Amino acid sequence: MHYKSITGTIIQGHQVASGKAKDPRFPNGTLALQAPIFATKGFTIDTYHPGTINVSIAPLTYEILKPIRTFRDIKWHPDTPPEDFSFFNCQIRLANDNADYIDAHVYRPHPETKPDHFQDSSVLEIIAPRMAGIAYGTKMDIQLQIHQIDVL
Repeated sequence: MHYKSITGTIIQGHQVASGKAKDPRFPNGTLALQAPIFATKGFTIDTYHPGTINVSIAPLTYEILKPIRTFRDIKWHPDTPPEDFSFFNCQIRLANDNADYIDAHVYRPHPETKPDHFQDSSVLEIIAPRMAGIAYGTKMDIQLQIHQIDVL
């Protein structure tokens, strides 16, 4: 596989994916509601931490080329309209860490179908197994497969 390596900064997101936002519609987070639907379609994320790591790559942005999975018209909650989601392979590790990269995915709810909680175009939302050392302001190295997603 051919990867493009970038380094970004972990930032605070909206905290709805994990449930930390205390939104009464999603007490356990949006990913907890979405994951079983993705699993019925053959994409299992239940071994991942039930939240996203939001990584700012500013001033860079990204462009979608070829996701590994796209799910359309997913009705994951009775009070929200159906959404489209795409996923991309990536590998991550904390910057300046000699640890091996771990496999993860960029998680992208499509903004044109998303009702709220929009991300800046320079933020990658990453789903991954639980990692030690994740903190706001920490640098993260990300390897993106160049045929799936491009960094501009």
